[in-house]
Amino acid sequence: MPMKWPALRVIASIFLLASPGVAADLVIEPVTVTDWKAVYGRVETRDRVPARARLGGTLEELLVAEGDRVESGDQLGRVVDAKQDFQLRAIDAQIQAAQSRLENAEAELARGEELLERGVTTVQRLDSLRTQVDVITNEIAAAQADRHVIEQQVAEGAIHAPLGGVVLDVPVTTGAVVTPGQTIATLGGGGVFLRLAVPERHATALVEGDAIRIEGPEGAHEGRLAKIYPLIENGRVIADVEVEGLSARFVDARLLVRLPVGEHQALLVPQDALITRAGLDFLNVAHEGGTVLRSVVPGPVHDVDGAAMVEILTGLRPGDVVVTGHE
Repeated sequence: MPMKWPALRVIASIFLLASPGVAADLVIEPVTVTDWKAVYGRVETRDRVPARARLGGTLEELLVAEGDRVESGDQLGRVVDAKQDFQLRAIDAQIQAAQSRLENAEAELARGEELLERGVTTVQRLDSLRTQVDVITNEIAAAQADRHVIEQQVAEGAIHAPLGGVVLDVPVTTGAVVTPGQTIATLGGGGVFLRLAVPERHATALVEGDAIRIEGPEGAHEGRLAKIYPLIENGRVIADVEVEGLSARFVDARLLVRLPVGEHQALLVPQDALITRAGLDFLNVAHEGGTVLRSVVPGPVHDVDGAAMVEILTGLRPGDVVVTGHE
């Protein structure tokens, strides 16, 4: 189904409707056509987020590769710090030693209470024993808290997907030494759009909402200029284009895009009205009651309401009558 593009308006008068085997006269008048600028756009994901390591150590497990599809929260890999195992063992030994001292202190406290009842010891000595029990109990609680911290650090060695999408890049391999914050995988999700870098001389001609032409491997598409960024970088204006049905198979793929950047007056004739002889192009033009073949220089072809109209650069003037069809 042919696409119709805006700002292509044909202003012509046809004296006789063209039909097979019937000649028709076309009065040539200037028409307004759109100037299209050909640029390349890149297919990008709306969200591109790195999955980072929260723990420094050795990447012992890597569960994804480029191109894999993941869901938010899926485990991508695991980082292990060998020192944490020794730290846990040391804390466990401290807790066991403190437990032994606590048992001894509680036994001393129980004997002190019996001696106090007999009047053999003093209240001051009993308070000291109670304080000793409280101190050892708090030491055990502190050691257990330290153990929870190490356990949490061990759990943070698991690397999870921050969003659902496709794995775009995995810059590390199993066995690599990583640092906290290092990127393990880059994920893309949230759909795709087309990003353009347009020369800044065309910046004033870009209008959000304009229709654009996109030529991809699946054929021609129509898109809409969704956003124009105000910052010019390296002489380029960045713009985003929304395209329905844009393929997300290859991220950062380049597609040819044609942007409307202006308008000009042109003389258009049907493409099938051109006559080519010996490498030259002619048009059948009415002249003094008859017709003559006039040499012309054709330009680009425009799609006008589904009809192929060629622009004549030289050889025609407004008001000329072109005879189309054949007798």
